[in-house]
Amino acid sequence: MTARLLYFLIYFIAFHTVFAQEKKTLNINKTTEAPKIDGVLDDEVWQNAEEATDFIQFRPEMGVIETEDQRTIVKMAYDDNAIYVAAYLYDSPELIMKQVNQRDNFGQQDFFTVVLNPNNDAQNDTEFFAFPSGNQADAIVSPGNGNDFGWNGVWDSTVKIVEDGWIVEMKIPYSNLRFSNQAIQTWGIQFHRRFRRDNTQYSWNPIDRTKGNTGLYHGVLQGIENIKPPTRLSLYPFASGLFTTIDGKSENKQSLGLDLKYGVTENFTIDATLIPDFSQAGFDDVRLNLGPFEQMFSEQRQFFTEGVDLFNKGNLFYSRRVGGSPAERPQLNENEEFVNYPNTIKVLNAVKLSGRTKKGLGVGIFNSITEKTEVTIKNTDTDELRKAIAEPFTNYNIIVLDQQFNKNSSVSLINTNVTRNGHYRDANVTGLLADITNKKNTFNLEAEVKMSSLNLADGNQNGYSTEFEISKVGGNFRYGIGHDLADNKYDINDLGVQFRNNYSNYSADFSYRTFEPTENFNSLSIGIRTQYRQLFKPSTYTGFNIGINFDAQSKKLHNFGINFNTEPGKQYDYFGPRTEGRYFIYENAASLNGFFSSNSNKVVSFFSRVSFYTQFESDRDLFSYSFDFGPRIRFNDHFSLRYSIDFNRTGGSRGYVTDFNADIIYGERDQVTLVNSIRGSYNFNSYHGLSLSFRNYWATVDYDEDLFHLLENGKLSREKGYTVNDIADPNINFNTWNLDFSYTWQFAPGSQLSALYRNQLFNYSNAASDDYFDSLETLFEQPIQHTLSLRLVYFIDYNNVKHLFMNNEG
Repeated sequence: MTARLLYFLIYFIAFHTVFAQEKKTLNINKTTEAPKIDGVLDDEVWQNAEEATDFIQFRPEMGVIETEDQRTIVKMAYDDNAIYVAAYLYDSPELIMKQVNQRDNFGQQDFFTVVLNPNNDAQNDTEFFAFPSGNQADAIVSPGNGNDFGWNGVWDSTVKIVEDGWIVEMKIPYSNLRFSNQAIQTWGIQFHRRFRRDNTQYSWNPIDRTKGNTGLYHGVLQGIENIKPPTRLSLYPFASGLFTTIDGKSENKQSLGLDLKYGVTENFTIDATLIPDFSQAGFDDVRLNLGPFEQMFSEQRQFFTEGVDLFNKGNLFYSRRVGGSPAERPQLNENEEFVNYPNTIKVLNAVKLSGRTKKGLGVGIFNSITEKTEVTIKNTDTDELRKAIAEPFTNYNIIVLDQQFNKNSSVSLINTNVTRNGHYRDANVTGLLADITNKKNTFNLEAEVKMSSLNLADGNQNGYSTEFEISKVGGNFRYGIGHDLADNKYDINDLGVQFRNNYSNYSADFSYRTFEPTENFNSLSIGIRTQYRQLFKPSTYTGFNIGINFDAQSKKLHNFGINFNTEPGKQYDYFGPRTEGRYFIYENAASLNGFFSSNSNKVVSFFSRVSFYTQFESDRDLFSYSFDFGPRIRFNDHFSLRYSIDFNRTGGSRGYVTDFNADIIYGERDQVTLVNSIRGSYNFNSYHGLSLSFRNYWATVDYDEDLFHLLENGKLSREKGYTVNDIADPNINFNTWNLDFSYTWQFAPGSQLSALYRNQLFNYSNAASDDYFDSLETLFEQPIQHTLSLRLVYFIDYNNVKHLFMNNEG
């Protein structure tokens, strides 16, 4: 007992000494001879460079000093063109995890990270990752948006495995960074090192995970003098070819285009795609949607994923709107049908200007234009064809002003605007946002006020929304309360995404989490959350829920958790009926789910999840269950494969079917969903590799013969005797197949050649009684679309070629 108490006191004093000390400082010297980036630290510049040492663990345990045989030594230098980094990472070579991956893919391997913050504002970092396999990752980081790995810098690194560890050498050109033109520079600096085998992570300057963002714990980099921001002009000319064939019809497309980045000042950059080409964007995980709200898909076009942190303020920008499906479907007359209807609209160009001043003012301007798109409509009686506009020439704009202060807070103003040529719907949304944390980084206030304005053919529509949340964000115990509302005219769906309006919701949450390992767990958290929901107008109760969750990681690096959620009493669904003012009542809903993810460092690992859902209601027999299972196999450091199966069966659910004879028709239905997917990769090295993505989604919906109509009181009745024979057959068999097989080769920094083969199938029918194999056989009878695509992108840095122009002038 005495020994334990003594150990605790020593640990307590050491821990608080570590975190009470002043920030570390690293002095950097200028060199006249740049080091060779070869992973051999024999260059003269490294001989007398100051060392950054004594790394401190911050995950899973804080305050642990690195051991002698796993110590890290980092040195830095600079010249007029770049920052140079050399790191010697001691370790046993046989223990270093080094799965080969492509850019921005971490996989199962260790890493070393350099974090630079030229403004030293704790909120705008640029991170550069090097892995033992030789591949790179990089990201732009801010507290509100986390790590943006969509940003890709062009920099050089070499890694070498040696007998007592591994060595990293980096060259980071100034074109990757934004800094002011000052004679003497003081930057924020941090180094991270992660040991994948036990998931421990160390930093040079100590990090306290119990409060604040990690940028608050950067060290200081001093000694940079008389450097000037370079002319930041990068060109990305590309050429692409696309060949598509389906049902005996073929199409060839070739295109030349150009993307560019230009630094208009030392802190502001223009990004433009002048002739966009998104032919190799990944496929969307389409699923059957029986609900009242649209499906959302992740953005896979690089221009719209890179450097968009400012534009995401207030969640008013859903980039898939730009070039997405037409906003308004043309009206069809009797006996008419669409000959062809586009799923996407062509993007003519897109431009972003963004940056932040030394005083913390961020400015973002976004503009994109899509072309006028027509569709052909056919009269099924006369075969007469006519043209109609599905989407006019459209202009999308965003303007953002974001002022940061106190290294942990910001106030933002954002405006989005969509203007359609002619007498079509226009939209404008403005938001004022505040994200304020106190000086001790223990309490946070988030507040938002947003206003929308629509210019419609029959007049204007104005709406507003507010959000407010105050939370304790430091320490083991955390809690918060919040309120959000929107009136029934608020609408941001022209450039944002909003599922519903006319709500006024109150919420509260409480949680406990650990930041130090316990006897059995590396980490654990327990939380409880609740929400009381009502309409904004009239102020009517719509529902209440309360949920409890538990998540943990064991000492053997297995992750697991359980979640329980209930909606006690009557719940009023005002959205399912698809008619304003009408609602559907359900009662006493409850769900339970749990997951387990085994240690992913093992050669074979897996993820699994089991879920249950039911409603305790007198005349209901609803029960739903699902399970996911996904084994992952790492055959060697070059080849890995992951398979997953997701199965769901729901019996006795009730949902909207259609409107018929002025009644809202509901049906009781059984639904089965089965999703099979495979993802695999073989990387020859960190510069080129093969990847495979496959997904087959199958769902059936089988309705009972007798249907309901929705009563004014929210209940369902069969008194009118509606059956499935009175309406178009509502049963569904929905089946999709997508396969992508690609090869990528980074043949020079920033330059890439990529080849893609894709095939896809789709079938939608009423054969709900068909089993999976019958449905699959029917799917293979449909026309299959084959796509071959080849794309070459070449990176040109003006600073590397300007001497050619200077010589020509001479």
